[in-house]
Amino acid sequence: MIQPLSFGQVERRDDVCIVPISGRLAAGLNDDQLRQRAREIKSLDCRGLVADIRALDSIGSSGISFFVELHTSVTKRPHGRFVLLGPSPRVREILEMTRLTTILAVAGDLESALAYCAPPGASATATGSR
Repeated sequence: MIQPLSFGQVERRDDVCIVPISGRLAAGLNDDQLRQRAREIKSLDCRGLVADIRALDSIGSSGISFFVELHTSVTKRPHGRFVLLGPSPRVREILEMTRLTTILAVAGDLESALAYCAPPGASATATGSR
């Protein structure tokens, strides 16, 4: 059974925030919750943002818009970085089909995601845009 959308406790590592997201990000089901969470996440003022989507079952147009909004907000800042951590094969397929993987960085593990968000000059191992 697919779980409802859920956001876990935000973890801060210096100026990088890790936001766990699980369940289902589908159009119409969570629009108000997504707008509220996007405002909350943006107010954290993180230079790097890791969306931990390892437990995300599925994604629809609302979820895609949510990730693009967060990416745009974070990357407007000097040295701002946004990365999706651990999409399932189903979610990765949607991200690739919508060509979001050409815009959003994707990392397979937390270490790679944090390396991608590291300050300039550190090596980045996530794939996608920078």
